[in-house]
Amino acid sequence: MRKPYSLRKRLSYGLALGIAFMWLAAVLISSLIVRHELDEAFDSALQETAQRLLSLAVVEIMDHEGALSERRISPVRPHDEFVTYVVRDQFGNILLHSHDADRSVFPTKPRSGFSSTATHRIYGEAAVSDSIFIEVAEPLTHRRQAAMESTLSMVVPLVLFLPFSVVGVWWLVRHSMQPVIGLSTQIEARSAGDLSPVTSAALPDEIGPIAIAVNNLMERLQRSLEAERSFTANSAHELRTPIAGALAQTQRLISSLPENDLRTRAQGIEASLQRLARISEKLMQLARAEGGGIIVEKAIDLGPVLDAIVDEFRRHTQSGARLRYTPAEAGTLVARIDADAFAILMRNLIENALKHSPAKSRVDIELLPGQVRVINVGPVLAPETLGSMTKPFKRGSSKADGSGLGLAIAAAIATNGNIGLNFQSPASDRQDGFESIVNLPLK
Repeated sequence: MRKPYSLRKRLSYGLALGIAFMWLAAVLISSLIVRHELDEAFDSALQETAQRLLSLAVVEIMDHEGALSERRISPVRPHDEFVTYVVRDQFGNILLHSHDADRSVFPTKPRSGFSSTATHRIYGEAAVSDSIFIEVAEPLTHRRQAAMESTLSMVVPLVLFLPFSVVGVWWLVRHSMQPVIGLSTQIEARSAGDLSPVTSAALPDEIGPIAIAVNNLMERLQRSLEAERSFTANSAHELRTPIAGALAQTQRLISSLPENDLRTRAQGIEASLQRLARISEKLMQLARAEGGGIIVEKAIDLGPVLDAIVDEFRRHTQSGARLRYTPAEAGTLVARIDADAFAILMRNLIENALKHSPAKSRVDIELLPGQVRVINVGPVLAPETLGSMTKPFKRGSSKADGSGLGLAIAAAIATNGNIGLNFQSPASDRQDGFESIVNLPLK
């Protein structure tokens, strides 16, 4: 499996390194071209210098009376010569030379045209029927220095410009990736039940089809989930009336039967129908929990909702007397959560605590700002058991009467409402027990 990587970093580093490489390649090619052009310019200058000096040297030699002898041209003022020359006859005898001319630089016998040594570039030219030769020499270090200075004149701006180009590339990539990051943020910020379309406007042509594909996928998923929820809700609703009728008829039958095996069997049917009625009700709650609409636009105080639920347990169930609860102060439980959804969530958590704790044991409901804790007595549960408790019809080793859907409904509401729901065993500050912790989302 390939390790994930950042597209923004890859583009930034790749473009920056690519620009740097291209600049360096351009400088290298340019330096070679400049070196070639400089060599041509220097060779042309050598040739021009030789031809100019040769005509002057011929006149000087011809006007000189007496035998030809070596003469040195004295400088007008002291200076360093880049270009030196010698004038020789066809036998190699030096007739005239510049004041800094080094004889060892020149070949033994004069010749026309360009030639090179390890240290100098030389050009020779002949006159007077090839009886007088002039050779002009230029140090190669002079050419190398000129080429180096030309190359540095291109490298220095590159070095100064490169950091700005890297920053520019980074800014451009970051700015160009904002629509992609925005799309990712949209998708990541959604809860599990939010299948509304993502915004596909102002996206690049390369990313727009992805957003459209995501919207199409969520639309198909939405239709599938709605069909499933509709089937669950309709099935549970349609079952409610015949179950209630069958339960009423069974109870009438029980009341008319004497104490015998037939009455016992009828009572078993009554228990099964009551269980079926509870499952039907839980399935309707599960469809409601998974149907969305948990988050509302305006925050409401959920304290009175929890007060009403606890009061209902105390008035209509025998186990309600086991609840230890202090009514919430105003503003303790304020969140953008639908009141009915919160009521279903808390009712299922309280039912779970009452059913799966020993008879006559206490169930504590503790309140903190934005948090509700439901704590009951019971054995310590294994971590793998805690992890599977929110699966539908997962009852574990409990023998208590129930549908196995209570915690699944609570988990569905918590997921769709961005509510934090955690379970732990043992309970806080206890050696045993089970604790459900509800953390309401911030306003």
